[in-house]
Amino acid sequence: MTEPDISLSAGGQEDAQDAAGSAEQYVSAAGARLVKLEGRVFVRFAGEVEAGLLRIPYDLVPAYGVLAKPTKWRKMDDDARLALVRERVTPEAMEALRRQAAAFVREIEERAEEAGLDAMPYLQSLAGQQSADPAEFVFDRIRQRLDHAIERAQEERHAALTRESINLAEYPDSFEVARRLPRKFIAVLGPTNSGKTHKAMEALIHAKSGVYLAPLRLLALENYERMQAARPHGKELKVSLITGEERRIEEGATHVASTVEMLDSRTRVEVAVIDEIQMLADRDRGAAWTAAVCGAPATTVYLVGAPEARKAIEALADRLECPLEIHLLKRKAPLTMEGQAVRKLRNFRRGDAVIAFSRRDVLMWRDMIAETGMSVSTVYGNLSPEVRRAQAQRFRDGEADVVVATDALAMGLNMPISRVVMTTAVKFNGVEEEEISAALARQIAGRAGRYGVHEEGFVAGYDEDTHQVIGALLKEKLAPVPATNFSVAPTLEHLHRISSVTGEQSLVRLLKRFVHNIDVPDGFFFPRITEEQSERALWLDTLPLTIAEKFTLSLVPIASRVPTLQMAWEGWARALAKKRAMKLEVDPRELGRLGLQEVEDQCRLYSAYAWLGYRLPEYFPSIEEAQSLARVASERVDAMLQAQNAAVRRRQGKRGKGW
Repeated sequence: MTEPDISLSAGGQEDAQDAAGSAEQYVSAAGARLVKLEGRVFVRFAGEVEAGLLRIPYDLVPAYGVLAKPTKWRKMDDDARLALVRERVTPEAMEALRRQAAAFVREIEERAEEAGLDAMPYLQSLAGQQSADPAEFVFDRIRQRLDHAIERAQEERHAALTRESINLAEYPDSFEVARRLPRKFIAVLGPTNSGKTHKAMEALIHAKSGVYLAPLRLLALENYERMQAARPHGKELKVSLITGEERRIEEGATHVASTVEMLDSRTRVEVAVIDEIQMLADRDRGAAWTAAVCGAPATTVYLVGAPEARKAIEALADRLECPLEIHLLKRKAPLTMEGQAVRKLRNFRRGDAVIAFSRRDVLMWRDMIAETGMSVSTVYGNLSPEVRRAQAQRFRDGEADVVVATDALAMGLNMPISRVVMTTAVKFNGVEEEEISAALARQIAGRAGRYGVHEEGFVAGYDEDTHQVIGALLKEKLAPVPATNFSVAPTLEHLHRISSVTGEQSLVRLLKRFVHNIDVPDGFFFPRITEEQSERALWLDTLPLTIAEKFTLSLVPIASRVPTLQMAWEGWARALAKKRAMKLEVDPRELGRLGLQEVEDQCRLYSAYAWLGYRLPEYFPSIEEAQSLARVASERVDAMLQAQNAAVRRRQGKRGKGW
């Protein structure tokens, strides 16, 4: 490596000193430069180092090259200035910088070569510096530029490897049993109260084996009991219930009621029923319906849902090369929009379902209606399926005059509702209040007029504005479910495949690679993750967990927005990171000291624990205890709701007597 001529003999140094009448002259004679820039006075050393066949020039400020601020420099006399530069501008300092530059050039060359990059664009800037920054600062900036370039190059390589490892066009082929079966699709489509689910369930009950795939635990439970009670050919069915939080396994079972996410794609059956097929369009859960359609291991697959799903079903059947039979059903009882709004509490009547869109509003309307002397059942999303069903049963049995509910009523609860009354047409979407969709308005309104109980169903708004908006929404033509971009969620196998070709261990980056890098040739299938899973992955990456553990924890069905539930989830994750078993040790009597909201949240916590227990039993072994506590909590919630309803009616009764 060629070295710049920077050495001065002792005699030569003295000659330079004698010849230099000023600091500027001394620095120049020593082969350096004195510069005033950026509010500093400093010296720069220039030189050259070899890089293979190339010679790399540099022009840098040494470690102690900054001499003073201009104001201080002006106040110094010539002798002081000269003494300072003689101290800083020495052959030793210049040689030290040359060695530092040579080592840096070698470092950049090696790193660039290893990454398959050209080092010259980075090394050329060693001679083009105009600032007062010391050499180490310059080196660090060049390192950062190279780091970013290496990251970009690595990202491109990893993206290419990810695309090679996963091709979503081949997604249906990942379901081996379904792929080998001669499957047939039967779409049974119609509005609410058209008997579509009944038609499909009858076929399932009379099949030798089958599975019902539900959108909700409540629906899975209802149809589990429906199949248990059936007697096809004079014999009872052996049925199992499988949801994320519960397993009721019947030995020798021929039929299964399951939530759609719990699809068993390996066990062949004769008939599968996939309910609420229009959920294919759901942004967060649609991937479960895509998987069910592609992977249901049945020779006959019933697709049950709204007519708007027809084009999507046709597209899927064509893609999967499955013959398709379509049955379009009409509503059995007419649905009529009432001529005017309800306007006053006293205008509510027995058989009404009153709809609000938050827990707070449901309880508020319950209290207002109870004060009129009517008994009320309540249904909202925070309630467990058991409580929802118990509240609905009171309405069915006539113990409650009115049911007040959120849109949780729209799916899975069959009740003898005469009229649906909407208290509002707006709902909070997680960010702001917005008008509900025509599809949701129609699904809720369609609950009125239960066939076999009422000859006709009615719909009304409580106030004039709501009445007009709901009327317009019910007349609106519904948009069809898109016939492309069917959601596909990442599986653990997908993530392990990406990790194996990229070496990536971060869950958040693996999820991003799945969404952004995998091959989507024609856009028919589209990768999607939920925002909540992405947010959880970011936090989980801070813990020493395996990819499989992080992936499982990212899917726990627990409400992150509820502080106590989020804290519990974080505690479970930390315990798993320490490989410490988390047992539930709770005295059920403690629930008696909690308020309604707290008991509801505890019920959800126990269900989430059970969900984890089925997947990681070694570390969450108290599955039976969790399920028992969830039942106790559900009973407590139901009792509290009943007690609150009764208390409101008693208070009103006392006021009515003049108390």
